[in-house]
Amino acid sequence: MPRSAIHVSPYSGLWYPADPAELNHMLAELWRQSQNRIGSSLAPYGAAFVVPHAGLRYSGVVAAAVYRYLEQVQPERIILAGFSHRGGPAAVCIPEIEAYSTPLGTIQVDAATAKHLAGKEPFRLAQESTLCDHSIEIQLPLLSKAVPQARILPLYVGHITEEARSRAAAVLAELLTEKTVLLASSDLTHYGADFGFLPFPVDEGTADNLRALDEEVLEAVGTLETDFFLRTLRRTSATVCGIEPISLLLETVRRLDGKREFFSLILDYMQSGEITGEYETSVSYGALGFFPQQAFELEEEAAQAALELARRTLDHYQKTGSRLPPAAPSLHPALKRHCSLFVSIHQKGKLRGCLGRTDATLPLERLIPEMTLAAALDDPRFAPVKAEDQDLEIEISLLTPMKRILDRAALQAGVHGAVLEVRGRRGLLLPQVASERGWDRDRFLQALAMKAGVPLEALDDPEARLYVFRAQVIH
Repeated sequence: MPRSAIHVSPYSGLWYPADPAELNHMLAELWRQSQNRIGSSLAPYGAAFVVPHAGLRYSGVVAAAVYRYLEQVQPERIILAGFSHRGGPAAVCIPEIEAYSTPLGTIQVDAATAKHLAGKEPFRLAQESTLCDHSIEIQLPLLSKAVPQARILPLYVGHITEEARSRAAAVLAELLTEKTVLLASSDLTHYGADFGFLPFPVDEGTADNLRALDEEVLEAVGTLETDFFLRTLRRTSATVCGIEPISLLLETVRRLDGKREFFSLILDYMQSGEITGEYETSVSYGALGFFPQQAFELEEEAAQAALELARRTLDHYQKTGSRLPPAAPSLHPALKRHCSLFVSIHQKGKLRGCLGRTDATLPLERLIPEMTLAAALDDPRFAPVKAEDQDLEIEISLLTPMKRILDRAALQAGVHGAVLEVRGRRGLLLPQVASERGWDRDRFLQALAMKAGVPLEALDDPEARLYVFRAQVIH
């Protein structure tokens, strides 16, 4: 089928500057703000991302978290799943174009793959003029800056059946090699009378209420369970616009999940009300990535640097009594990465302290000293470490993000750590607890419930939430 030539975006000059110098300046500023917000070191091996699509003034800094990652890894192909806000056919439509023109240059379409997919249901070719939508178009200048050499495969995902989505995901999963990344374009909650969505009043609590709602949606996305994601939207009435692209992403990543377990990570989040200063109308923006366990692990040299930092911190405390971290030589660059971790201290084979954090808000170079001293001094189960204590062994557990599971059978004892939350109670066990004791899943869950201070039957409470994670253990 003949394809049109180059598509010139009608959004250039409206949703972002048409002047190349002005656009470059704007994007550089978004990159700078993103680095200030979430740090300079980004996790590797990302396979798929949810990225927002408002005007760059609004969602650009959140989207930059994803595009800074793409700039870092330079994939050869981007599968960009958007949708038409005006509605469209019940299919996955591929625009009949060869390239997109942006103020920063031309982005080539992967024409060979587009032609190949067009012969498979539910994919079909369609005229760009009938599809053109900002869910795709707003990504173009960001792609031009981050990965100017990459080819893109634009997809407009319509309201398709579960069977059609499954077929499409099976095809896309085959395309997701290490040189291909999948993006699903979507904003989160659209709040206000203009959107017909006012589940709570506009007051000093609106921002927190919106964040809680969006976090519930993002947690559902992170389960990789499409049905649960859709049920969550129906239950909360959350006005997420890119339901179809996200659903297709989930089905696709689930197929990869059979080979490697994937965990979702919220890269950044913002509400337009933070920018405009008012919440009468507000749209939420989230950047969410899907990564395998190895993305949260350190290579051997960096792992040893992490352990040495913990050891220097503890030795410094024992010599000086000061909780201030010691002056450190130049640290390994991987320790600038944000990650969750626990530090365990043993003495002659017995636990002497174990504390950590699961929120991944600090870089490892700060979190390791903080948690080393916390484990040594603040674990209420043990007496604080003293200057004269000897034979202290340090173990660091680097955690993946938490993934909510809906069926306890998905927990693999000895592989997964777990968190149980139920009615204000919380318990956490590291994965090595089961492997060191030879526990099976049932015994591990029993101990987890005990750690949370609830009976085992609490796992069946409708309010109970069970999360799993993996850990790299460094000692």
